[in-house]
Amino acid sequence: RPRAARTMAQHEVVQAMMEQKIYEMARAAEDAVDDEMHRLDKMDGDDLEELRRKRLESMQTAHAARKSYLERGHGVVNDLDDERAFFDKMKGEDKMIVHFYRPSSWPCEVMAKHLEVVAQKHVETLVCRINAEKSPFLTERLKIWMLPTLCLVRNTQVTDYIVGFDDVGGSDDFPTEHLRLVLASKGLINYEGGDNDVDANPRAGKKPVNVVEKSNNLRRGSKMALNSDDESSDFDD
Repeated sequence: RPRAARTMAQHEVVQAMMEQKIYEMARAAEDAVDDEMHRLDKMDGDDLEELRRKRLESMQTAHAARKSYLERGHGVVNDLDDERAFFDKMKGEDKMIVHFYRPSSWPCEVMAKHLEVVAQKHVETLVCRINAEKSPFLTERLKIWMLPTLCLVRNTQVTDYIVGFDDVGGSDDFPTEHLRLVLASKGLINYEGGDNDVDANPRAGKKPVNVVEKSNNLRRGSKMALNSDDESSDFDD
């Protein structure tokens, strides 16, 4: 019972932190809109025409970038068959999320559902998954010790990890919004909150379960630089 009480207290603390973060993002967005409206009120005809031109250019650039992302496999969760596929996919990617999972694992299935939404909503980031049991070399060298684990990659460097569910509330009933906010705080997606129309939480309205998969041959993660051009030296100490 004391452990359950501590777990519930931790869950409530994380929930409160997430709610505060969402509130702060909403306030910042409202302030930005107010500032923009005030600036527009002061513009004359020539200024407005220049603004329209710049926004059109911005929309065209964003459309071209989205098209390029989708052609490279963004927008969906990519299955990586082995370690080599991990390095091959990494090349040329600015932001990449890799889900280390085990088939038929409920916690991993929960994370997978949320990542499907993340991939669809954030095409600027490549989302992949790899079976940890079929990738012992990579799992060992990245020191993956718990499943699910999200390996966060920026410009061929592993910069951080999301291990289990601790960062998103400590249980499997977290909303997709929480995962998106955590990923945004770590620089993996572009997100300021509010766009939460899709929620992949499979336990919405059900009793939360604090559970993750552990294994003796999975060890704790750490920051590590990768050189995608030479796998033999990727994990030199």
